[in-house]
Amino acid sequence: MGGHADEREHVRVAVIGSGFGGLGAAVRLRREGITDFVVLERADSVGGTWRDNDYPGCACDVPSHLYSFSFAPNPDWPRTFSGQPHIRAYLEHVADTFGLRPHLRLNTEVEMMRWDADGLRWEIETSKGSFTADVVVSATGPLSDPKTPEIPGIAGFPGKVFHSARWDHDYDLRGKRVAMIGTGASAIQIVPAIAPDVDRLTLFQRTPPWVMPRTDRAISTGERWLHRQLPFTRAARRGLLWGIRELQVGAFTKHPNRLGLIESLAKANMARSIKDPALRDKLTPSYRIGCKRILLSSEYYPALARPNVDLVASGLKEIRGSVLVAADGTETEADAIVFGTGFHVTDMPIADRVVGAEGKTLAEEWKDGMQSLRGATAAGFPNWMTIIGPNTGLGNSSMILMIESQLNYMADYVRQLGVLGGRAALAARPSAVHAWNRRVQDRMKRTVWNTGGCTSWYLDANGRNTTVWPGTTGEFRRETRGVDLAEYEVLRGRERARTAVTATATVSATVSAADSAPKVVPAGAEEGAA
Repeated sequence: MGGHADEREHVRVAVIGSGFGGLGAAVRLRREGITDFVVLERADSVGGTWRDNDYPGCACDVPSHLYSFSFAPNPDWPRTFSGQPHIRAYLEHVADTFGLRPHLRLNTEVEMMRWDADGLRWEIETSKGSFTADVVVSATGPLSDPKTPEIPGIAGFPGKVFHSARWDHDYDLRGKRVAMIGTGASAIQIVPAIAPDVDRLTLFQRTPPWVMPRTDRAISTGERWLHRQLPFTRAARRGLLWGIRELQVGAFTKHPNRLGLIESLAKANMARSIKDPALRDKLTPSYRIGCKRILLSSEYYPALARPNVDLVASGLKEIRGSVLVAADGTETEADAIVFGTGFHVTDMPIADRVVGAEGKTLAEEWKDGMQSLRGATAAGFPNWMTIIGPNTGLGNSSMILMIESQLNYMADYVRQLGVLGGRAALAARPSAVHAWNRRVQDRMKRTVWNTGGCTSWYLDANGRNTTVWPGTTGEFRRETRGVDLAEYEVLRGRERARTAVTATATVSATVSAADSAPKVVPAGAEEGAA
């Protein structure tokens, strides 16, 4: 080190976040032989959303054997649908098993990342000092920063207020009048968990969700023994769970009208517990099932039928002292307010902290909607990529499958930089980013998420679906198997010279290298299609 750079630690790769995406990236880097990396985590432990969300009843709605890494199978999942403590423990186990602890920088929040065009590296300012890195892998995830609506009068509320993702375990809800705001995936787990203990629970519902039964059960000791002794049984179980969900994708993406049977099953699930016709009418959605996330619970409707639980079929409009006023005029007194109002998904806060090659933040680049190349890289942000980026979400399967596909892409990205040799960077071509997103949005037009008649967190402020992948996980795996260098520009040296790389780039630029570097041609050569 020398000069200014001497004061900062330099690494080959900086990974941001230590949830499934960040830990998965760290494991994959080690498997690629790269040990010169750090994992920057703002909290004091790993786990991501499964560390932050520890509210009562928190559990996964994807089967355990599918909601885990293929390279780190767990034969000892205790239930078919795992609870938050077991998933968090699994992630701690991954960190230990794969030797990731030395790479972790806990209690280190990223405050700003700036692209140094001369040095072809990222300058990263954190709460614990600064780093520089050749490559940044952002794995902060879409469910990391809670979204709390600005309700008039909330500052004057005399009771307790918190978000489901920041649960206050020091506040005892027993015997209290509690208002639950929202009816999303968190709320339908919280309501049955706290309803038996509170004096009164009032649920504010803007839009009713479709809720299917959650067929959760304990996995027997015999099953677990079998999965340990005969690993192919565990793999078969995972494969069956995956295959069933792959077969369902067509109904969501191409033939939403075929979802009518699923709606009938959801209505039957409701009718088993909700006998009051008026309440049943309030709980019945008016949009096609699947347009919003389908929720799984066998306890939600029974909880709503309890005598100490009230449903207000209207959003919260304002607060007057301890009185909550709904949009329909309903007034409710409460001692505590719990917001189950989701996260900043289409406006990820990390985007304000990333400054690219043109001096603009990622948030400014994405002001009209998030878009990236293959869910990973953004135009104007060389050597920067994201895990669980735009249009990589799922409506019916495990996000771990999508994460692993993106890890394949990340590994090849870093591999290609090594093949190029010297100080080099890859910058996604705007034309490739736009072509990819045109394809995605064209496919999105007939999906249930766009045609189902609802407004969901899948859509951004412009009504554009920048969240969900409109295909199978198998398709996405094929699309991200490797980096197509025709979709990128190669940046080299302090002069920031740009060169275009042909789609068949396999020939050495210097002839002396043995078929390992891509052929480099002058800038202005024909760009490859996405």
